[in-house]
Amino acid sequence: MAAPFVLHDLAESLGPVALERAAALGCRHAELRVERVRTQVVVVRDGAVETAVDDVDVGAGLRVVRGGALGFAATDALHASAVAALADEAVAVARACAPAVRRPVVLADEPVHAGATWVGAHALDPTAVPLADKVARLQEWCERLRRAPGVSHATATVMAVSEEKHYADLAGTVTRQFRVRTHPVVEAVTVADDGDFESMRTLAPPTARGWEYLQGVGVDLDAEVDELPDLLAAKLVAPSVEPGPYDLVIDPSNLWLTIHESIGHALELDRALGYEAAYAGTSFATVDGLGRLRYGAPIMHVTGDRTAEHGLATVGFDDEGVEAQTFDLVRDGILVGYQLDRRMAAEHGLGRSNGCAFADSALHVPMQRMANVSLAADPAGPSTDELVSGTDRGILVVGDKSWSIDMQRHNFQFTGQRFYRIERGRAVGQLRDVAYQSRTTDFWSSLDALGGPATYVLGGAMNCGKGQPGQVAAVSHGCPSARFRAVAVLNARAEAGR
Repeated sequence: MAAPFVLHDLAESLGPVALERAAALGCRHAELRVERVRTQVVVVRDGAVETAVDDVDVGAGLRVVRGGALGFAATDALHASAVAALADEAVAVARACAPAVRRPVVLADEPVHAGATWVGAHALDPTAVPLADKVARLQEWCERLRRAPGVSHATATVMAVSEEKHYADLAGTVTRQFRVRTHPVVEAVTVADDGDFESMRTLAPPTARGWEYLQGVGVDLDAEVDELPDLLAAKLVAPSVEPGPYDLVIDPSNLWLTIHESIGHALELDRALGYEAAYAGTSFATVDGLGRLRYGAPIMHVTGDRTAEHGLATVGFDDEGVEAQTFDLVRDGILVGYQLDRRMAAEHGLGRSNGCAFADSALHVPMQRMANVSLAADPAGPSTDELVSGTDRGILVVGDKSWSIDMQRHNFQFTGQRFYRIERGRAVGQLRDVAYQSRTTDFWSSLDALGGPATYVLGGAMNCGKGQPGQVAAVSHGCPSARFRAVAVLNARAEAGR
């Protein structure tokens, strides 16, 4: 699909205005982003529209390096005089910050990318689909669930985002990009006569696809919706888990979140260096362990990837003009890399940036954000059923739900959508109230089998938060099914005092 670059001519005219003024003020580096981000959220509950949001964020942001310090300024007034004034404002910020800078800011070198255009793979821009069509699709799913026995309430939601971004810097890089992302969720709730209740929702992950995703491309949402009532009924009468150590076979629909929290965030270099300590926390995986820290089992290979097709963090170029790349974070179970932006790459002698700078709006300064952080499958690995058949006493974990992890990304606890008891190699029915708990390196060291490529799924989240003021980014995490030995399982209901 041809991308609607509605800001193209305007961005081309504004770029030289801001950059020439920045150069005249003595800036050794300056970069201008002109962006248009459209975000839509539609929620239908029990057949009625509960929420309909359509927000458009348009603006220009200029970041400069002057006198060894960074400065940033932004405006939503997209005309020449306002954008030219950004240079003066950004330089004033750099001057104010300079006395507090302990080490002059240097950005790692990056080749010039002049006139590059990148469009994410999609067929139908989801933000261009009429609201009536969105509501009709969600209402149909809700009504289908409400007709099923045992379903008390049904909710259907879709979030759709389109992002147009124009970038230009003093080095000569000029890029334009367009990408979309979509996340549909359908949830059924049952309330028993005694007041007990349970919920069950679809597992279809958010994705960098268009509206075609809700029409059956890449996922069969209709089939998922049809399964919810039976799954929910079985969950409501399932026995509560007995706490203790279990072997866990974890489906990608759950494991992606454990990867996000215990690997993705832990291996952001700004966290490892303590830059996020005041808000989002630090990381146990400090730089003195690079090349030495045993993160997990030898079969563990984790990459950061800004190029994966339909990945939520996939781009052509990041918000510092760095071309998208794939890079190793954990290889053979050993910590071998971090996610970087240009400043951290240069400051710590790590070579070229691997393209992890991002701002969620032109009005926000870019910061180091997560790539698509993914666990590789075993090329000759088993199916999920075969992982189960090789497990004597365990639990199959499917779907994500709540989680908790400490400020150093070390101690964690995760629950899920549904759980199946494994006895002598067979899944024999659902369990309730399961939560698994571990420390990051202990958990990943207990990994003893990876599923094959057929089990690999690209999961993810639309709402990864970081920074002060807070910013939100979308990110995917691919992984296969995997088995972990002797993981501590808690009874979440008992732990909550219920």
